[in-house]
Amino acid sequence: MPTLRPIESICVYCGSSDAVDPALLAAAAELGRTLAQEGLRLVYGGGRVGLMGACARAAHAAGGRVFGVMPEFLRQHEILYDVVETKVVRSMHERKMAMFEASDAFIVLPGGIGTLEEAIELLSWHRLDLHKKPIVFFNPDGFWDHLFAFFHQAIDMKLAPKALADTWRAVTRIEDLLPAVQDMAALEHDPIPKLMPRVT
Repeated sequence: MPTLRPIESICVYCGSSDAVDPALLAAAAELGRTLAQEGLRLVYGGGRVGLMGACARAAHAAGGRVFGVMPEFLRQHEILYDVVETKVVRSMHERKMAMFEASDAFIVLPGGIGTLEEAIELLSWHRLDLHKKPIVFFNPDGFWDHLFAFFHQAIDMKLAPKALADTWRAVTRIEDLLPAVQDMAALEHDPIPKLMPRVT
């Protein structure tokens, strides 16, 4: 019987643009604070711009643990946030693998093509039984609805199995993200059950 392993680190994928709706930046910051308050380590892309920067800065300011992973060639573009633990790697492939290996679950906030790529890769790996880690999307104002419609269309056309629909969850409120992660973890067969107790 495998030993159950609690969730200690959550990877957050999200956009790196500062020119977004301030409500999205505020939501990312709220998530960062929540992770810190719950004693969960934030794993993220290493920059201090956009939603990822808002999330990391808020988590750090609230006393949380933060681990960033940044490719060398993006140090100037995404502006390395080096006041937290940071690993600089050579490529995007190394970045994604390092973030994956450091994380027990994944939260996907709104973002652009890079965020989409990261989310699709996670879902593909899950589909191939390479992992059973929870994947939860933050979907304010239906941001990801077209993506979800594509998933269901692929299922309806027999291009993807029905099980694809069970590889992710979506919520519209920041406060529902961690409960959704916990619910997914409890349902998975992989030994990654529940969030660590809150650290006070």
